[in-house]
Amino acid sequence: MTATPVRDGRSIDVEGQRIAVDSEGYLIDRSRWSPAFARALAREEGLELTAAHWEVIEFLREFEAEHGVQPQVRVMIREFTRRWGAERGSNHHLHDMFPRGGPQKQGNRLAGLLRTKGEH
Repeated sequence: MTATPVRDGRSIDVEGQRIAVDSEGYLIDRSRWSPAFARALAREEGLELTAAHWEVIEFLREFEAEHGVQPQVRVMIREFTRRWGAERGSNHHLHDMFPRGGPQKQGNRLAGLLRTKGEH
């Protein structure tokens, strides 16, 4: 699976289909998101998705669907501290899980969400 140029972005091969993403890997057409997209992008980014990653991805998608915005990192820390305990729910652990921009950047990319405000 290799990325190929598409207009100003590129594309990801997802089960034989080319899915357009921007230059940082965010979906151009959010309706094209699927778990297969998340797995393909994660492979490209060198990340092995675990059950914990899927919990975060699902939380991001559900929060955005319910509130119309992505959760701030402090909201994620509060939620995952509640679920997993203080050490695993910490900012440090969440950033270790998503080493290419933390849960708010890499997590949002994998969840098929938009860039957060202030991202370049």
